[in-house]
Amino acid sequence: MLEPMTRIAIGADHAGFLLKQHLIEVLASNGHDVQDFGTHSQESVDYPPICAGVGRAVRDGKADFGIVLGGSGQGEQLAANKVRGVRAALCNDLYTARMAREHNNANVLSMGARVVGIGLAEEILIMFLGTAFAGGRHQRRVAQLSEIEQEEAGR
Repeated sequence: MLEPMTRIAIGADHAGFLLKQHLIEVLASNGHDVQDFGTHSQESVDYPPICAGVGRAVRDGKADFGIVLGGSGQGEQLAANKVRGVRAALCNDLYTARMAREHNNANVLSMGARVVGIGLAEEILIMFLGTAFAGGRHQRRVAQLSEIEQEEAGR
């Protein structure tokens, strides 16, 4: 997966809570430092502040990667992407998980707990965390994304 002691921030809404708990166990048992941003039950909760917290931990260097989980993962990805410097990718299959890291240098993984089962979620997590950014022509494109982000921040 990754070398031990990778710092990972994780958060979920109520629909992603059980998957979050499972992934925390998987990550911790593999020696990773996991920061849990909530939620802490299956009681209904709004996801934007949780996902923004995960994104801020990544942006501020307190985490190497982030994971956000919800029913579909769509809203969680959108919320995390509102944080400057975050490149959150919705990955509900192995191909998008690999491409998100290899081509887009994504730093936050989003998944839908109502879309993927526990086994597939683990495989996606391993693919995402274990894939290196290819750089090269992709670095130019990631830099262009950052430029757009900076331009929009000035508006």
